[in-house]
Amino acid sequence: MLPIVILTFITIFLVCLALFLGFTAVKDSPATELKRRLRRMALAKDTRTALSDELRAEIVREIPPVERLLARIPLIRNLDKLLDQAGRKIAPAKFLVYVLVLGLFGFTLAFVLRKSYPMALLAGVVLGIAPFIYLQIQKRQRAEKFTEQLPDALTMLGRSLRAGHSLNSAVELVGTEMSEPLAGLFKVAFEQQKLGLRITETLANMTSRIESIDLRFFVIVVSIHTEVGGNLSEILDKLAETIRERIKLRRQVKVYTAQGRMSGYLLAILPIVVFFLFHFVLMPGYEDVLVKETRGHYILAAAAVSQIIGFFVIKKIINIRI
Repeated sequence: MLPIVILTFITIFLVCLALFLGFTAVKDSPATELKRRLRRMALAKDTRTALSDELRAEIVREIPPVERLLARIPLIRNLDKLLDQAGRKIAPAKFLVYVLVLGLFGFTLAFVLRKSYPMALLAGVVLGIAPFIYLQIQKRQRAEKFTEQLPDALTMLGRSLRAGHSLNSAVELVGTEMSEPLAGLFKVAFEQQKLGLRITETLANMTSRIESIDLRFFVIVVSIHTEVGGNLSEILDKLAETIRERIKLRRQVKVYTAQGRMSGYLLAILPIVVFFLFHFVLMPGYEDVLVKETRGHYILAAAAVSQIIGFFVIKKIINIRI
């Protein structure tokens, strides 16, 4: 009976994985991406200048009722923003379905193998949280890569302006010549201004799609220039040099805090390694009380929570913002 149950759940998992891969392949098409952006603009509350009321109403009517209902929930809106900032082209509802399937799969597999509800619940929670941790990591890496690309983009904008191009043409050039993720953001900004938005508004919309202080500086510079004028190309060159110096200083800080980061990782991983080393290699059976007894499960859960809290405390100490 046990092999049949395990085989059944493995089959369900593979089917869900296949559906996920097929869904993401469809999402990569340009038509689907355009429809997703238009739906997001229609449901947003701060894009009245981009879409007329008639066009907005027509787009909203084409949205499935379930998506319209979910879009009213703040949690779903925040998840949609997180997915966009992480560069994942997937609907929040679909993402939550995959999280639920992954959590149930972990819970069922752990319960079948260990016959323990606390261990199964812990496995389900860990697998359910893992996609959100992955999104946070992707969001941070995407923002870091964008910051690395931004000085070169500002230099290209300045040279294009000195060559006689308009700011709109310079933004289009950056979106064409640069690589992702910066190219995609500038392409969307250029496409939005063709829909009727001012270029300053489209650039300001970029700040909601990626977290970058340097990008906010760029948006402020462009906004001030449109109001009071000035030599924008020279200002962009100076801003690019400032951002390069910030990146250089940030790398030096990472070198200075390398020992603290290593200590945090070591203190987080060492207890887990020692636990499994004693349990399977050095003294098998020595930790059976913690593994087999219910009170031992509570102790292990408390230890795991303490380890996580300690890791984040150390990370907070060495996280120096520049």
